[in-house]
Amino acid sequence: MSDLVQRLSFKQPIEISVTSSVASNAADAFKAAMDRGYVHVRFPQTKGPAELGVRLDAEKTDSSTADFSRPAGTVNLVGRLTLDYVPVVFHGNIDLTTLAGTGHLEPLR
Repeated sequence: MSDLVQRLSFKQPIEISVTSSVASNAADAFKAAMDRGYVHVRFPQTKGPAELGVRLDAEKTDSSTADFSRPAGTVNLVGRLTLDYVPVVFHGNIDLTTLAGTGHLEPLR
C-alpha cells in the first residue's frame, strides 16, 4: 500500500473544495456537486495538501440532518475511488456551516 493511502487511512481534518467563496453559495455549490454524485475533498494536513475527487455512493451518503438553505447541519459522505492503484472507500462528516469536518480512507485490499 502506498504511503499516501496509509496516511489518509486515519481520521483527520478534511475540507470540501468548491468554486464559490461566499458561504451560502459554497453550500449551494456543495449541494450541486452532491447532486451530480461527485465531490472534491481536501486533506489539508498532508505533505502538500491532497485533494481527491470522490464518486459518492448515493445509498450510503446521508444528508438527512442537513439544511442547505441556511446552511446548517451535517452530511455524512461515503464514496469510492482509486488512489495510487489502491481501491478505497472514503468516509467523511462535513459541517455545512464551514464545509469542513473529519474523514479517512478505508483501503479495500
